[in-house]
Amino acid sequence: MSTIPAELSYTKSHEWVSVEDDVYTIGLTDYAQDALGDLVFVNLPEEGDEVVAGEAFADVESVKAVSDVFSPVTGVVIAINEELLDAPETINEDPYGAWFVRVGNVTEVGDLLDADAYAALCEQEG
Repeated sequence: MSTIPAELSYTKSHEWVSVEDDVYTIGLTDYAQDALGDLVFVNLPEEGDEVVAGEAFADVESVKAVSDVFSPVTGVVIAINEELLDAPETINEDPYGAWFVRVGNVTEVGDLLDADAYAALCEQEG
């Protein structure tokens, strides 16, 4: 089992979330990138786009499949990680460093899991 950083929150659809100064940074967990395999393409929203908790805001394409990435919060995209557009493999190499978007003006936060609850979810699925 990979390390699951305790300082982050998680979704049941395998996104991670960190919060600093009311800005929510969202990425894909190690479990998700491992299940997907080598990522070859990332499709991100634009700055200024609204994201909605529980709805897809991006997708990733691996050698196996295309998978949606779901937003854990409702708010406005204030930054995207443009490095991922040129180097999607960064997600495989450093899933907790390779954030997708930063969201501000958050009006709703979906159901988030702490690290222990997320680890239990991964064990059930694994």
